[in-house]
Amino acid sequence: MENRNYDIPENANEHCPGPQSEEAGKADSCAGCPNQQICATAPKGPDPDLVTIAERMATIKHKILILSGKGGVGKSTFSAQLSFALAELENQVGLLDIDICGPSIPKMMGLEGHDIHQSNLGWSPVYVESNLGIMSIGFMLPHPDEAVIWRGPRKNGLIKQFVKDVNWGELDYLVVDAPPGTSDEHISIVQFLQATGIDGAIIVTTPQQVSLIDVRKEISFCKKVGIRVLGVVENMSGLRQPISDMRFLKSNETGDEDDVTEWALSYIRSNAPELLSVISCSEVFDATGGGAAKMCMEMGVPFLGKVPMDPQLCRAAEEGRSCFTDQKCTVSAPALKKIIQNLVSSFE
Repeated sequence: MENRNYDIPENANEHCPGPQSEEAGKADSCAGCPNQQICATAPKGPDPDLVTIAERMATIKHKILILSGKGGVGKSTFSAQLSFALAELENQVGLLDIDICGPSIPKMMGLEGHDIHQSNLGWSPVYVESNLGIMSIGFMLPHPDEAVIWRGPRKNGLIKQFVKDVNWGELDYLVVDAPPGTSDEHISIVQFLQATGIDGAIIVTTPQQVSLIDVRKEISFCKKVGIRVLGVVENMSGLRQPISDMRFLKSNETGDEDDVTEWALSYIRSNAPELLSVISCSEVFDATGGGAAKMCMEMGVPFLGKVPMDPQLCRAAEEGRSCFTDQKCTVSAPALKKIIQNLVSSFE
């Protein structure tokens, strides 16, 4: 690992000795630091819970982190569909949502309103299928609109409970959906799981430069904490949809728009029916800079592939279902399936 002090808080003073150091809160460099009192009184040395965590994780073959440099790139959608796909390949799968302030996984897995149950073996995941279990703070909130306003230590404490107290049983894959960025949640999950063996991280981005700038930071984070980058997925890589699924509008004299979809589709059926099987493509984001593929080449990490923006995939995520179980996601499902098949084969 390049840097063993990645647990140093972002707001710490320069030359911070690190929260686990015997000098924590006492060194000259600690004077005036907002964390000084916490560090001075916190227990030092190895975390005794790491042994319990290692025992819990010993029954899990593969652990994959899903990361993104910024929000809104479809990371949770990818996490959900990856989990669905792995389960449909007859694997035992767990999906852990550590986005404490914005848990979207319960909705994307069709599990809103479910509660967590506890037994003498620990917390039980909420199951979509017998081989696909989910854990998220979203199951603990009294109301889905409830805001989670927590500081770092409390978020870290819940993440530790998720990996220490959840009875996952024997799993082939544990998929961890992390929040955007490189903050407390990311540092915590790496600290808790690293000794148990993390296979690596998949980073999700969109093609435009504003997203790729943050992805470069995410790759840098992985390198600093010793996490292998399994690859980068370029999501929302152009809008694609069959012409038969499109809506058609026409501006009228008052400047408003009239829906002429029925007329347009009827005209196409009568005069050019072959167009109904054509897929319309348009670039939503500027990818003239080469997109994620070029960035991966420059940074020496694998490029896993592109997933087009597909309204049917968005609908599947909203409805909490797999995009692979019906014939509606005709443009996104094949792209996702290819990426996931290549990922699974890399573990074999």
